[in-house]
Amino acid sequence: MSWFRDFFLPMQGTAHAAAVDNLFMFIVLLNIGFFLLIAGLIVVFVARYRRKSANDRTPNITHHLGLELTWSIIPLLLCLVVFFWGFKDYMTATVAPGDALEINLTGEKWIWTFEYPDGMRSLGELYVPAGKPVKLIMQSKDVLHSFFIPNFRIKMDVLPNRYTEQWFQSNIPGEYQVQCTEYCGKGHSGMNAKIVVMSQTQYEDYLQNGPPNLRTMPLAELGALLYESRGCSTCHSLNGVKGQGPTWKGSYGNMRKMTDGRDMMMDENYIRTSILQPQAMVVSGFEGIMPTYQGLLRDREILALIEFIKKQK
Repeated sequence: MSWFRDFFLPMQGTAHAAAVDNLFMFIVLLNIGFFLLIAGLIVVFVARYRRKSANDRTPNITHHLGLELTWSIIPLLLCLVVFFWGFKDYMTATVAPGDALEINLTGEKWIWTFEYPDGMRSLGELYVPAGKPVKLIMQSKDVLHSFFIPNFRIKMDVLPNRYTEQWFQSNIPGEYQVQCTEYCGKGHSGMNAKIVVMSQTQYEDYLQNGPPNLRTMPLAELGALLYESRGCSTCHSLNGVKGQGPTWKGSYGNMRKMTDGRDMMMDENYIRTSILQPQAMVVSGFEGIMPTYQGLLRDREILALIEFIKKQK
């Protein structure tokens, strides 16, 4: 029946997904079976007991103890089977193994941030080793979100002012889609992420050097990618239009006045400090609302943003 299951559900990425699918298919087939049984009995009764003449009378049957017990006990037993089956799978999915890799997850409009045990953080992408249980400790900075991984068959609300948890273990390397399934504002539909499952060696290499596909990308091209993926485009325009932050058009090499009265030239050191310590130098006429990217960007990524800004003539 795997073809039947695959028609309804996405590929299984964990052992838990298989357990969920087995229960789901049991309930689906149970419903199909009862539908065919009841519909078939209706057809049989209509054909067998239809009124053949005006003198036919419906027999006065008050009750049938055996039939009444049958249609009460069998559904009760089936409901108990579904309950205990589901409860067992729920407990398995709720209690993480003691050796699970703990990763902190923060949801905010409209991005997911992942923080690893060594303090390194990533936006919108979670990299984990295959065959290792991963425990997510989740919280929201603003409103209610919901972290859903369809291939893993797990979903958990991410709440402000409290922690929620969920765990998974995938033995199949690959990329898996993450969705927010709780409406959280105008950017809700774009609040996606991906989970990349890789070997232990690849995972350790990622922690040290970042995603392989970005290491050989030209700096300016990487900077353009980061400009979109790291949220820079939300506040800094490339066409001279004033936004929540200063425009990047023609900004490199020019003097800027700070809110504290200092005049600063926008050079490499200025850009680096603005990225890692944004409150240290706030341009006059703007509010100091930019968050720090300390731990979110590697040195090469900072160089890439600097090179991208230089190109905005």
